[in-house]
Amino acid sequence: MTETDPWAEYVAAAQRLDTVRRAASDAAKLRTEAAAAAQVELTGLQARLAPQRARLAQDVGVPETDLTPTTTDLELASQAVAGGPAAVAAALRDARGTADAADAATVRTGRIAAPWQRNLLVYGPFALVVLVVQVVLSAVADSQARLGYALLCSLTLPVFAFALGWLAIGVVWGGKDAKVDRTPIMGAAVCLAPVLISCMGVGLMSLVN
Repeated sequence: MTETDPWAEYVAAAQRLDTVRRAASDAAKLRTEAAAAAQVELTGLQARLAPQRARLAQDVGVPETDLTPTTTDLELASQAVAGGPAAVAAALRDARGTADAADAATVRTGRIAAPWQRNLLVYGPFALVVLVVQVVLSAVADSQARLGYALLCSLTLPVFAFALGWLAIGVVWGGKDAKVDRTPIMGAAVCLAPVLISCMGVGLMSLVN
């Protein structure tokens, strides 16, 4: 019977232990790297989804309830990432693809515009009506009444134009639970612009006459 060398057995056991230790260390390193990469990917997705959600709610009018994950959605998401780092990476890739498709669809259809651009299409026509009314009154009124008409229009018509624009934006793009950005500063500036134009016109006509 061959006698075993205790030292050889010790060396072999140490080598096996070192192999197991290295494998465990490599696996832990891979898990750490995968977790870090997943965190970076998740942060980037969250940064994209936040403004995308705001655009869908404000510009397209999608209800907030449709943009909020349901209990079923959360359960499916939990199941999708339950398989470890590989499953998490796959789920994040799918989410990124969905976000890319949503961005491409909104750009292709041209449905989403900035709130100030959308609201300008509402405030602008009302401001144009104010300007037309002021021009007509200035044209038909005599020189003595012209300043009075200009003052009266300057105090009332822009307020009505702004109020009508405010209400129209809420009716068209607002909803029961949706908050719509009415860009009040821009709206006030647009509605007051005819006042400045008419005042300049009245001043020039007074100088000419």
